[in-house]
Amino acid sequence: MERQNNIVIIGGTACGPKAAARARRCDPQARITIVEQGEDLSTATCGLPYYVSGVIDSQNDLVVRRHDFFRNVMNMQVLTRTKALAIKRKAHEVESLNLETNRVSTIAYDKLVLATGSIPVMPNLEGRDLRGIFTLAKIKDANAIRNLISPREIKRVVILGAGLIGLEMAEAFVSRGLGVTVIEALDWVLPGLLDFEVAAYIERHLRGKGVNLLLRQRVLGFEGDGNGWVRKVTTSDGELETNLVLLALGGRPDTKLAQDAELTIGSTGGISVNQYLQTSDPDIYAGGDCIENINRITKQKVLAPLGSTANKHGRVIGTNVSGGRETFPGVLSTATVKVFDYNVACVGLSESQAREAGYDVVTCLVPGYEYATYYPNGKEILVKLVAEKSDNRLLGGQVVGPGETAKRVDVLATALAFGATVNDLANLDLAYAPPYSSALDPLHNAANVIRNKQLGYAKALTPMEVKNKLDNGDDFFLLDVRSPAEWGTCRIEATQARLLPLRELRARLNELPKDGEIVTFCQTSVRAYQAQRILNGAGFDSVKFMDGSIAAWPYETLETRSC
Repeated sequence: MERQNNIVIIGGTACGPKAAARARRCDPQARITIVEQGEDLSTATCGLPYYVSGVIDSQNDLVVRRHDFFRNVMNMQVLTRTKALAIKRKAHEVESLNLETNRVSTIAYDKLVLATGSIPVMPNLEGRDLRGIFTLAKIKDANAIRNLISPREIKRVVILGAGLIGLEMAEAFVSRGLGVTVIEALDWVLPGLLDFEVAAYIERHLRGKGVNLLLRQRVLGFEGDGNGWVRKVTTSDGELETNLVLLALGGRPDTKLAQDAELTIGSTGGISVNQYLQTSDPDIYAGGDCIENINRITKQKVLAPLGSTANKHGRVIGTNVSGGRETFPGVLSTATVKVFDYNVACVGLSESQAREAGYDVVTCLVPGYEYATYYPNGKEILVKLVAEKSDNRLLGGQVVGPGETAKRVDVLATALAFGATVNDLANLDLAYAPPYSSALDPLHNAANVIRNKQLGYAKALTPMEVKNKLDNGDDFFLLDVRSPAEWGTCRIEATQARLLPLRELRARLNELPKDGEIVTFCQTSVRAYQAQRILNGAGFDSVKFMDGSIAAWPYETLETRSC
């Protein structure tokens, strides 16, 4: 009789249960044990902000699979409220502690899976142990926050960190009627995902929703009242009164068990694994937030703390601990987040990340609509593409706005996974009907803008380059080719700015200096590019258009209504 495979999995949130379920399907005879120090398995922690806001009413909705499913349907041993204390590699045993009885025992394994997740980053600041300072990693954290804000005695909240959780929780707190301040030490929101001009698009929306954004500020400490509750946050720029603080500074891989067992830890701080998700011990696998991944573009090691990635890891591990040889190719850092009425999505490298990695890049900023402009109620989106200049290979993309963004980034993720070029993207056979898209999707348009730049037809300056020219007092024409009505309601206020509508441009060429520098802009760059080509054809050599034009302008405008 063939010996029974003994599989032990430490961690029961995402990667662990997925690995267990896959292993059971691959090996119906295996003995599988899940060790989890919490009370529940398979919890949807990504839904916690929506539970705090009340969009998700019951915490039970966040438990994807119950204990009895794993015990009865999947025939596994489930040890909840049990903490793994140590891995004894030579003996192939895990030492564990039952948190209810304080009984220590050992569990034998043939294959061991580490799915220990991550630990919220806790700043070493004075006052961090005051009551009312929270992280958000587990259902119990969300319950504690809900219990504090539900009586509506809390008025003000300070969030440290403008990443995914920080912005999701800003919306959750505002929906609960609280005054919200978000403090970010770096220069813009979602700094690990977006470039400045795209982030600025989100920042305007956040401020419009009443969120107080404090960027480029460091938190120095917390002060409490006489009862030990936090009441003040001290920053590099002053003090803020508050009733609650949320630490949304990200997480670090929980590698204590792995380190104590002398498994290799990578340069990112995550557990080092090979393509089969094996650690430096071939009988121990690891996945989820606790490991480091390969970036499929740069081939560098990165952390990828996402539930989607953890579930993919789980499937690969479940296959391999059952005798398979499946590989995990790495990540593209695909992410999406809802920020009030805006949808934010990105994939691959941002422009700043690509330049830091040594790529010579070409980019574009293309405002557009989620579907055909003549179909009613279409919403705006802004697309930024990043490509390698030498061969037009796509490196990344960002799509933001009130319109549909996730499906565009899913297209880009697929394209990046297969090494697509801008030319490939421009000719993708995407689904088209007026309620769903335009005849040329915004992704097609963005790809064609880069193609035109590479061919030398489109010559552009970024909004930041134009702003620098204005700030430096450069002598050039900032030519607004929109209509007088558009100029009258929203415009860039500068001595260099001048209105010359596109439909009048050919008749009024003599009003412009042929030897002078001209930068054209409009609402979305379509007319601005056309103006640039008209002027080039008429012998004006020093002409560029502003990428994204006023729809992507991340600075103040003079306006009587929204641009």
